[in-house]
Amino acid sequence: MGIVVENVSKQFGSFQAVNDVSLEIESGSLVALLGPSGSGKSTLLRLISGLELPDSGRILLTGKDATYQSVQKRNIGFVFQHYALFKHLTVRQNIAFGLEIRKAKKTRVKTRVEELLELVQLSGLGDRYPSQLSGGQRQRVALARALAVEPNVLLLDEPFGALDAKVRKDLRAWLRRLHDEVNVTTVFVTHDQEEAMEVSDEIVVMNKGCVEQVGTPAEIYDHPASAFVMSFIGPVNVLPSSSKIFQRNGFDSTNPEMFLRPQDIIVDTSPNGTTVPARVSRLIHLGWEIQVELTLEDGQVMTAHLSRDRFDELNLEPQQKVYVKPKDAKSFPLYYSI
Repeated sequence: MGIVVENVSKQFGSFQAVNDVSLEIESGSLVALLGPSGSGKSTLLRLISGLELPDSGRILLTGKDATYQSVQKRNIGFVFQHYALFKHLTVRQNIAFGLEIRKAKKTRVKTRVEELLELVQLSGLGDRYPSQLSGGQRQRVALARALAVEPNVLLLDEPFGALDAKVRKDLRAWLRRLHDEVNVTTVFVTHDQEEAMEVSDEIVVMNKGCVEQVGTPAEIYDHPASAFVMSFIGPVNVLPSSSKIFQRNGFDSTNPEMFLRPQDIIVDTSPNGTTVPARVSRLIHLGWEIQVELTLEDGQVMTAHLSRDRFDELNLEPQQKVYVKPKDAKSFPLYYSI
């Protein structure tokens, strides 16, 4: 096992940042810690790195107790959101820094730096300074520097948060390819659901210092363990369970609310025995799909997602009367707001 967290808690004053968290991360896997601000994900990452010490519990790295081990002895690579590169050093010198601190042989340093420049697709830019690079290039230098010392574990704290959407998207795909090549146990913090779904082997969903669910992206999305997970991972409509749209389709629940994904709403222009009437209040063209805002007869508002082909087939217009029903819906005992 790459990382084992056993009953770890951390409090800052009266704020419980991490509350009795237990977690196992397989060697060589890429895992996302996902949650809203204040959920404890960055604190947990810092506890694993040794930048913070737990109030209680244990942390094991590659089978060894590292709970109170110094940062230097944990053999961890850490990448921050804002790069933390040395401005006065070249790209090549930044990457070499950790190896030189460890007094590696000059020939080893030179070989390793050139290997990493090629790995992160920055060959030919080794003599530039950070100020001469784009944001995406600087983040790749930060990753190369973290990998230079061949860490047992690579930790990334919202590594793409400071970048624009297009660069962030490109770097996500690049990080996944890089991980598959170097195969180091990697944990990264994000509040971006799409980022976690796209990059990780497994997602740890956190809320209020606790782990709500651990699973693959498909498991988290298709089988959420709680109302919080379903409402945080992907878009969702939350409607009263007493709504006619559920009653007519056999979705009975003793819980007050039902959760319905936009893609799980069937929209048609003619009724059948189980549909309920609605009115198209707004159409939003997203390119690959159409977002249809609907108002039910009881005033409830919900959103459906239609493919371009289905939208063209229906030929919908604002204020048009349509008929809707759910393909799937879920309910949970309690709902925790984000």
